[in-house]
Amino acid sequence: MASETVGLINELNIRRCRLSKSYRAIAAFIEEHYERVPSMTAMALAREVNVSESTVVRFANALGYEGYPALLKALQYQVRKRLTTDERFSLGAEIPQEDVLSTVLKEDMRNIRQTIDQIDSEAFTKTVDTLLSARHIYVIGLRSAAPLAQFMTYYLNFVFDNVSQVPSGLADVFEGLLRIQPEDALIGISFPRYSTRTVEAMRFAHSAGARVIAITDSVRSPLNSVADLCLTASTEMPSFVDSLAAPLSLINALIVAIGLKKREELHAHLTRLEEVWSENGVYLRK
Repeated sequence: MASETVGLINELNIRRCRLSKSYRAIAAFIEEHYERVPSMTAMALAREVNVSESTVVRFANALGYEGYPALLKALQYQVRKRLTTDERFSLGAEIPQEDVLSTVLKEDMRNIRQTIDQIDSEAFTKTVDTLLSARHIYVIGLRSAAPLAQFMTYYLNFVFDNVSQVPSGLADVFEGLLRIQPEDALIGISFPRYSTRTVEAMRFAHSAGARVIAITDSVRSPLNSVADLCLTASTEMPSFVDSLAAPLSLINALIVAIGLKKREELHAHLTRLEEVWSENGVYLRK
């Protein structure tokens, strides 16, 4: 496969001198309209450039991709990392108002299905085992990932008494990890546009010898390069917001799997919690 570490646009620039006239025309169109191409079929792109559809397919193969869909996937990933929040909003603004509800719900469903198809079951199992054996568990998720980190920390605290959510302040991230040790584990959660501070915190934990787990959108994510284990969940949404349905489902699955492994201790803890909640009127009575 063509190198994706330098980005598809750079890849096209590097190879351009070796491309035929038709290929150079396709490359030029992609460079100029990179935000549009991910939603175009091979036929639509061929029509825009005035070449045949088979030429577009051969162009993808010439760049080292296994067909046009693989080229689109790489371009979608690169574009998603580059788009600003305002640019993402502009793309979503094209959705008809009457279709917003069904479009968003269907995107959430598609993301969950895609996550099911792409999840690494072995990495999932190893993550469960890593968290069960950790002396202390740290969870970090900043900006839009903060609610996911808070949710995960909240429920992991039902199972363990050694879970901390890393604070979100610039200095607090490192202060919160100051005591991390090789027997500990850090879960880093981030999606495009990736949080610089989250990656730095994961790198800090890794340098301390702790086990580092990434929850992100792809193995091409910068979180994967500093993680021992990587779990991926799709978050694509044609708007300025991320679809967090799949990441939340993945986190739910981790919590359930851990709970089943700690069935007896969790049962005793939840029984005691119910007593405390009842005594203090935490929930409305029926």
